[in-house]
Amino acid sequence: MADLSARIEELWQRRAEIEPGDSDASAPVHEAIGLLDSGKARVAEVDEASGEVVVHQWLKQAILLLFRLSAMETVEVGPFEFADRIPLKRDYAEAGVRVVPGGSARWGSFLDRGVVLMPSYVNIGARVGANTMVDTWATVGSCAQVGANVHLSGGVGIGGVLEPPQAAPVIVEDDAFVGSRCMVTEGARVGKGAVLGAGVILNPSMRVIDAATGQDLTRGVVPPWSVAVLATRPRPFAGGTFGLPCVLVIKRLSEGQRHDKAQLNEILREHGVTT
Repeated sequence: MADLSARIEELWQRRAEIEPGDSDASAPVHEAIGLLDSGKARVAEVDEASGEVVVHQWLKQAILLLFRLSAMETVEVGPFEFADRIPLKRDYAEAGVRVVPGGSARWGSFLDRGVVLMPSYVNIGARVGANTMVDTWATVGSCAQVGANVHLSGGVGIGGVLEPPQAAPVIVEDDAFVGSRCMVTEGARVGKGAVLGAGVILNPSMRVIDAATGQDLTRGVVPPWSVAVLATRPRPFAGGTFGLPCVLVIKRLSEGQRHDKAQLNEILREHGVTT
């Protein structure tokens, strides 16, 4: 894989010279995208020792090169017509993935066994872990990394990032629950086993506050095994004091503690919110 990485980086340095249909450039780029599509490589991962997100820039470069190399094509699926540069994934049954009509994923994304796609969308470079539910009208953006046993509820937006290549994508770790209409973008991170109530907006500029202590936590990061909701914090302006959005951690869970939907709703109702 080191040789392939070096070849992609060499092509990236002279990307302005590359034209659609360049077979010499297409071969290594397609090989790299194939690794993403099969799950043998991934754009980013969490380093277990440091807890930091490691981004494999060369794979993002391969995705960007693929767009440069690919020409627009018309694709017909039954009565539907699409015009795009990148084909859709195939062979879902063989991969052990359930895709409901209206759901789709691009070639170069990876869906592990047991994933369920309701009418939803997974973009190139994204990775969705085993037994994760991508619910109706949810989207998983380019290069986003979603763990195993996650539930992305209806209308959830998991943001994508391709440029700059070194930028960290959104990370949603294993066993997380993301409530309906949440927006998690710009490299934000949802920790293992964390729960987001409905409508939470999480990005690196969003303050995350511990309700029990009033302490500011890391911006754009919901800690593992916690329940977080959308809240407001007062801030004075010339025209008066107004509430600005923040994310409020209202409960800490025991490690490994999981809630079914009824239990989760009971916790959130205590604080006046729902999933």
